[in-house]
Amino acid sequence: MARNPVQFKDFNFKLAVIEVLMYEEAVLEPQFSVHDFAASYTGRRIDIEKEGYAVIPEVRQYFEELEIPAELLSQVEEINQDGGDIIYHQLYPFWDGEDNQFAITSTDDLVLLPNLRKITLFYDEEEELAAQFIAKGIDADYL
Repeated sequence: MARNPVQFKDFNFKLAVIEVLMYEEAVLEPQFSVHDFAASYTGRRIDIEKEGYAVIPEVRQYFEELEIPAELLSQVEEINQDGGDIIYHQLYPFWDGEDNQFAITSTDDLVLLPNLRKITLFYDEEEELAAQFIAKGIDADYL
């Protein structure tokens, strides 16, 4: 159980933070592997080769329930969303990065990241979200 766990409003924002803490900085442990998860999951057989062309529900549930200690969030200074990020291919192993499946849609969770200074977002045709981040003092741009 995490000390001082926090709740994110935007699941995709949480995923971007997990990418930084679990896969880039390696401070959120254990590091999740969809293959290890599928091999040890007892609820049903998860066939990544067949199911990996969409978000695997049990993997999504794992990340939804994953508690991130508040003290780790202060370490996040920069987020760079990219279609090749490890986190997205844990949930959706064969995702091609060509849709908005994992697009952040809100700045509401900024209150959880006191030291965030820069964010690179998946492209948004309306460009409203980057402007919202900029208005809150975050250097924001699109991939």
